[in-house]
Amino acid sequence: MDTCKYVHYEIDFPEGYKKPEKPMYALTKQMSEVHAMVPPQWVCCDLRTFDMAVLGNCEVIMADPPWDIHMELPYGTMGDDEMRTLSIPLMQKEGFIFLWVTGRAMELGRECLELWGYDRVDEVLWVKTNQLQRIIRTGRTGHWFNHGKEHCLVGVKGNPKCNKSLDSDVIVAEVRATSHKPDEIYGIIERLMPGSRKLELFGRMHNCQPNWITLGNQLDGIRLLEPDIVKRYRKIYPDGYKI
Repeated sequence: MDTCKYVHYEIDFPEGYKKPEKPMYALTKQMSEVHAMVPPQWVCCDLRTFDMAVLGNCEVIMADPPWDIHMELPYGTMGDDEMRTLSIPLMQKEGFIFLWVTGRAMELGRECLELWGYDRVDEVLWVKTNQLQRIIRTGRTGHWFNHGKEHCLVGVKGNPKCNKSLDSDVIVAEVRATSHKPDEIYGIIERLMPGSRKLELFGRMHNCQPNWITLGNQLDGIRLLEPDIVKRYRKIYPDGYKI
C-alpha cells in the first residue's frame, strides 16, 4: 500500500466495535445455487406472425421494439396497434418484462404493459457516454432536447421468486451502433433471475446470450437446443419456418 499509486481507504471502526457475526444481507437460495448455462438460442422470424407457443413459458422477457417515434430512423418501425397486439401474454405466466422505450413510446410502452397483463414496478435508466466516458450531448434522437439517456420499463406479472435490491437502476455506458443497448443489462437480469429461461424480442446477433432465446428478423437462421422447444417447433412447423 505504501508504494501503490492508487488511493486506498480503510474503515475506521469506533473503539469497542464488534463485527456482526452474520452478513449484512444474504443471497437467496436461488442466487447461491450453481446453474447450468444453456448456450445462446435464436430464431430469425417475423414477430407479428411467429407462433410463440413454440417457446413455452419464459421467466424473463426483454424487448427493444422498433417504435414509430415519428422520426427518420435507419430501420423499419412497427405501428402502435401492431405493438399492442403482439403475443406477449402467451409467453409468460409469471415473471418480469424489460421494455426499452424512448420519446413518445414512453407512454405507449406503459399502455402496452397494462394491456399485456403487467404491473409497472420500476425502470432502468441508461445514461449514454461517448468514448471519453463523457455524457452524450448530441444524441441521435429527441425533438425538444437531444436525448442522452434511454428508459427501460420494468413490469411484473404474478409473484416471481427473485433476488431484490442487488443492482442499481442506473447504467452508465458507452453508445455503440444504432439501437445497441448496454451489455450491463444482461448481468442485472441474470442476477435478478439466475438460471431462468429468458427471451429477447427484436434482437440481433450481438444480443444472443447464454440462457437467452432471441427472436428477430435480423438473425442468422434458427438455432434451438432445448429438447422441449425443438419438439414444439417441429410439431408446429414440420416443414420449417419461413419468414
